[in-house]
Amino acid sequence: MHWDFKAMNVRLLFFSVLRDITGSEEMTWTCAANSNVSQLLEQIYQRWPRLSEWDGSLLIAVDQIYVKRDAPLHEECEVAIMPPVQGG
Repeated sequence: MHWDFKAMNVRLLFFSVLRDITGSEEMTWTCAANSNVSQLLEQIYQRWPRLSEWDGSLLIAVDQIYVKRDAPLHEECEVAIMPPVQGG
């Protein structure tokens, strides 16, 4: 049986404490074509389980526009993953 897995690359940006968890502020990530934000986050949480502790409060932007979890991703898009905004 032949599986025709189509993949795409997205650019991940991590901010604030999330950089400390991942050890990186930016990287290229390969995911399935036609993935959405929620599916991407599931993959990321598998690699960095501590990020899932932030799941309920993460802010996500795709190509510098805040999006919901069902937002589709596209080849070479920029996905910014941010903790909640701190007041001050």
